[in-house]
Amino acid sequence: MDYKDKKVLVCGMAKSGISAAKLLNTLGASVTLQDMKKQEEIKDSRLLEQEGISLFLGENPDKIVLKQDLIVLSPGIPCDLPFILKAEAGGIPVIGEVELAYTLTPCPVTAITGTNGKTTTTTLVGQIMQAMKPNTAVVGNIGVSYSGEVSRLTKNDWVVAEISSFQMEKAKTFSPHISAVLNISPDHLNRHKTMENYIAMKERIFENQTEEDFCILNYSDEVCRKMAAKTKARVFFFSSQEPLNEGIYLDGDMICVRWDGMQENLVSVHDLQILGIHNYENAMAAAAMAIVAKVPMAIIRDVLKNFCGVAHRIEYVATVDGVDYYNDSKGTNTDASIRAVLAMRKPIVLIGGGYDKGVSFDEWTKLFPGRVKHLVLIGVTAQQIKASAEKFGFTDISICETFEEAVNLCRESSNEGDCVLLSPACASWGMFDNYEQRGDMFKEQVKGFRL
Repeated sequence: MDYKDKKVLVCGMAKSGISAAKLLNTLGASVTLQDMKKQEEIKDSRLLEQEGISLFLGENPDKIVLKQDLIVLSPGIPCDLPFILKAEAGGIPVIGEVELAYTLTPCPVTAITGTNGKTTTTTLVGQIMQAMKPNTAVVGNIGVSYSGEVSRLTKNDWVVAEISSFQMEKAKTFSPHISAVLNISPDHLNRHKTMENYIAMKERIFENQTEEDFCILNYSDEVCRKMAAKTKARVFFFSSQEPLNEGIYLDGDMICVRWDGMQENLVSVHDLQILGIHNYENAMAAAAMAIVAKVPMAIIRDVLKNFCGVAHRIEYVATVDGVDYYNDSKGTNTDASIRAVLAMRKPIVLIGGGYDKGVSFDEWTKLFPGRVKHLVLIGVTAQQIKASAEKFGFTDISICETFEEAVNLCRESSNEGDCVLLSPACASWGMFDNYEQRGDMFKEQVKGFRL
């Protein structure tokens, strides 16, 4: 699409919205950037205006939507807001920021989605691809705006994108050469309303793929396994539970590959630096994507062995007085936190709770007896999680008003040989700007214990 001289409204002044506005501005569009915040609340707003971007702040853009040629939404904006429905009823195209960037991408795209493991897998695929193609862009929900990177790419480069369900809501033509759905469990039901809607958004990642493309799916996840019948792309399964006639799978401690006549032992899990079955699944998914991208096996094997994981995902912080501290602030749903609890090999003093996304905590809390020594809860879900844990006979629970109080209580409640795990099973909103801030505060406080 030619964006020159088009009137474009970009909604949302977080990282992706600002990047989209700047990109469109360089392409000659007449750009208006909207946010509900007031001007004094937004850093560098004057600089944006100096670049020629108009600002519409402090209110919904109902009165200007029908004057636009296109509306671009940041992923945090719900798609059922009245001004969006008004625009669509008036025939104004509404797309997401990922869709915008995709329309301008000159090279192949690998896109990763799923409920959990997206950031770890995206980072790992990114490192593998960068070993072969140094100019590879690693973008999307991982925290790097796709729109901010697309201008530097050529046809010889590669994009590795972490894609959330929110980012697929207003995708139209998005079609990666390689897609992956890692797993599915309940999440973001406050926005998507039903599991059916949530799954449908995940499936959109392969909706436009053709027989020339590849779709990587988790054979061990029943929902993902059934997606194989819904895609035109060639399916490459990975499995942590059973051998596969074709695919990549865990056989004892060895990750094995059977694909296009190739049979090879890729790497032992003992040679990996990341913990837990879920991370072995992430490694297998990443390897599968690299294999179909024709990355040499020696590169894949080397990156897998040297990969240390990502910040805020079962991240070792320190050992203080014989107690290991782990930051799993990216555990923003129950499935992620289940994986973190199962990965620990010591009695756990656990911090949980936060923003309410409208899901049950029972699958998580039923694991506590025999694994969790003490549960420290924060946020609006504290009472809900407490009630869920008590259903399974777990009563060693404290509720704290502040995060600092919670971390201090964990120190008091732990003994040599224990571990303290921050894995909240909830989003951070309400108490923190994001999960990164929550994890960074945890790490700062823990490191202060050693002083």
